[in-house]
Amino acid sequence: MAERKPIESWLTDMDGVLIHEGVPIPGADAFIRKLRETGKPFLVLTNNSIYTARDLHARLRRMGLDVPVENIWTSALATAKFLDDQRPGGTAYVIGEAGLTTALHDIGYVLTDHEPDYVVLGETRTYSFEAMTKAVRLINNGARFICTNPDETGPSLEGPLPATGSVAALITKATGKDPYFAGKPNPLMMRTGLNAIGAHSESSAMIGDRMDTDILAGLEAGMQTFLVLTGLTSQAEIDRFPFRPSKVVKSIADIVDRV
Repeated sequence: MAERKPIESWLTDMDGVLIHEGVPIPGADAFIRKLRETGKPFLVLTNNSIYTARDLHARLRRMGLDVPVENIWTSALATAKFLDDQRPGGTAYVIGEAGLTTALHDIGYVLTDHEPDYVVLGETRTYSFEAMTKAVRLINNGARFICTNPDETGPSLEGPLPATGSVAALITKATGKDPYFAGKPNPLMMRTGLNAIGAHSESSAMIGDRMDTDILAGLEAGMQTFLVLTGLTSQAEIDRFPFRPSKVVKSIADIVDRV
């Protein structure tokens, strides 16, 4: 079996790897600093489509993590890139926040509820019955159904919140139409991210805390994968999956010396 090429580019999930409930995980600042000092291409990824890359840059900077805007890749940006490739200059009815609407505006999409090409569902803390009803009717009338990510729940200080995947299931039940998910674990998000930084999967690695999204997406994109145990997947759960990460480490601090 051929040996893997040395890792020249790094992709890492954000929540559970670099931060946890708004607090940096020990070693995250050293990891980002080392990447910037060495000049190696890197991206911080998130399936959360609520925030723009500029928003996330500011939020991370307040936590002491200085990640340039161009090094942040969200499911909203991956969704916009996909739609721009598929149907440039199209129209969409959007359920989501500024991260998603801004990404679609930036590629020249018109946001409308009048015979849109797509219904695009993203993350929001204020899912409304009226908006979901409109989405169901537009999809039944021929709009194509796109979702930023399949995550069924999202974190909050009070506990799990219903997320995009859960609302997508409701719309699918009402329409009989399954959405196309642009975010992790779709390797499309990884490949478009790699293209954005001029990197190749054979010499890149993905760091994540979830086997079912981060590690699966990295694996299917042809990258080396590192699972950290500071997030959702525990050591005991790894063997439940039919695939494995390239390496399991306690935290991001254990990867700093590999950069």
